[in-house]
Amino acid sequence: MLLNLSNHPISSWSDEQLFAAKHLFGEIEDYPFPIIDPRWDAAQVEEFSDEILNDIIQRYGSKDVTVHLMGELTFCFALLKKLQHHGIKCVASTTERITVEQGKGTIIKQFRFVRFREYL
Repeated sequence: MLLNLSNHPISSWSDEQLFAAKHLFGEIEDYPFPIIDPRWDAAQVEEFSDEILNDIIQRYGSKDVTVHLMGELTFCFALLKKLQHHGIKCVASTTERITVEQGKGTIIKQFRFVRFREYL
């Protein structure tokens, strides 16, 4: 199964991303991305990542789970190391960025899903 730990719930994914996720991982479930206080120091982020790790292991430890991990970088890095240490595979989603300049300072940005890439 794919556990979506990101700021983008499954309901907002494109058909292409949903198809790829189901094909590669089977079941998909949202794990809402937690709020990471920007005033926290590194030790607080590290401690909070322990809490999330323990919750994931408690809830999904016996399942074959892959974590789609995207969000606040220092938290993701701390959690990624811990998940990998426990043998839990983690992936990121990759996108193409399409930018259209509308003139007068207006830019429209669109992100098109390309693939899932494993964190190594």
